[in-house]
Amino acid sequence: MKEGSKYFPLYAFLQERAGTPITLGLAEIEQLLGTSLPDSARTRVGWWSNRSRGAVQAAAWMDAGYHVVAVDLAAETIRFEKAQLTYTVVKQGDTVLWNGGMIKAMRQHMGLSQGELAKELGVRQQTISEWEKGAYAPSRATSKHLALVAERAGFAYKAGGGRP
Repeated sequence: MKEGSKYFPLYAFLQERAGTPITLGLAEIEQLLGTSLPDSARTRVGWWSNRSRGAVQAAAWMDAGYHVVAVDLAAETIRFEKAQLTYTVVKQGDTVLWNGGMIKAMRQHMGLSQGELAKELGVRQQTISEWEKGAYAPSRATSKHLALVAERAGFAYKAGGGRP
């Protein structure tokens, strides 16, 4: 996050919090920024999504080590918590059985949205969402494909491990 960016004051504020969870009101965020948030910040939950591409505002909290974990537009509050991506790696033979935590961690490591990862893998965005939520798991064949994508992206994991 570059000093001088519109959202740098939010980044600096969160960085000073050193990972302590915090809920901020939209008015508090505007006071930090010294300017008004766009209308979409008040009307669209998606404006607060944790995406690393095409969202200067998200870089402010993500570069400070936070993720938005709750958005209450009615109350005009945003909950920021320390970004933690922990997961369990399970192998069956020589195949890693990918789970929601691993997929989300890899996707964020790659700086992709669910839709972008879906396009990379040739599946629907809904499939990525369902994997990440644990609604179901990728097949063994898809797990092998995920392992190749992870290797190409430099996403390191190990069986029995927990963090990249």
